[in-house]
Amino acid sequence: MDKFDVVFKPLKLSQGKVSVKAHATSTVGAVSLESHALRALQCLYQKVATSTMSCPLLAPDQAQDAGEKLKEFLSKHPGIEAGEKSGAWRISGLPETLGPAVDELEKILGGPVLKEEDKQRIHYSRHIMSNGGAEMEGGATAGGTTGGNKEEDTCSICMDTFTNKKKIKCSHEFCEECLTRSVNSIGPICPLCKTVFGKMEGDQPDGTMLWTEDSRPLPGFPRYGSITITYNIPSGTQTEKHPNPGQRYSGVTRTAYLPNNPEGREVLQLLRRAFDQKLIFTVGTSRTTGADNQVTWNDIHHKTNPHGGQQNFGYPDPGYLSRVREELKAKGIE
Repeated sequence: MDKFDVVFKPLKLSQGKVSVKAHATSTVGAVSLESHALRALQCLYQKVATSTMSCPLLAPDQAQDAGEKLKEFLSKHPGIEAGEKSGAWRISGLPETLGPAVDELEKILGGPVLKEEDKQRIHYSRHIMSNGGAEMEGGATAGGTTGGNKEEDTCSICMDTFTNKKKIKCSHEFCEECLTRSVNSIGPICPLCKTVFGKMEGDQPDGTMLWTEDSRPLPGFPRYGSITITYNIPSGTQTEKHPNPGQRYSGVTRTAYLPNNPEGREVLQLLRRAFDQKLIFTVGTSRTTGADNQVTWNDIHHKTNPHGGQQNFGYPDPGYLSRVREELKAKGIE
């Protein structure tokens, strides 16, 4: 991912799963963006896994009618796949890429290629214009219509009719089995809007979190003392939740700092909850040394220096407390 100066390299493939490792491509600056790149990759994977649609053509012979033009058509739409699946010739892709592709395919064949109900689910330009309004989020138009009710009866994970429909905290609905698989994969997080709808528990090894108060202020908070947090995670053996079960991991002792003001004390209690839910640390590859089987931070950023500014993970940093609250909220801690 160029915007983060990070590349992903595959490590191993087993049982249909690919393990990847993030590598920074630039050594300039002290701030690592690998965790941001990993979150972006996860969001992209979730979007592809939950939003990809597969629609059958109206007639099996339409693929043959397209002939050689079909190869040229697919080369112009790299996000689209086409072929015979389960006895039917289907076209697959994300809704925003399917719309233009279907539009062009209809021009090639001189007529409709999908059922009307399938067109209503994708960003299909002719259908949008015929409804007399600009398309809005969720397939609605400026006139307030959704182009039909079929979408309301379809699970956005399997793209099929609901089976044992379940509604979660954010009001999105899924098949019970689809939702269970999603929770087992990414935790109790809505695959569509990323709202946390249950208690998340991480794979942090056992350890301790202690804190003390100090009268000395941190830069940027001259009227308040400070709070010093000490985390201690002893070395141990990885479990099934970790990358290499049965192998040893190296423990760590980490120190972090907060201002001893009302917001700092609130963040301390949120961090304590996150620690109790095993979300502060994980086991993986060290972002500083590159060594494997290490206890590392788990995307909840801490100020590990009392001074030095943001680039040295210290104070002053006026936006830090707000940012760490957002990171905690993303894990259901608020």
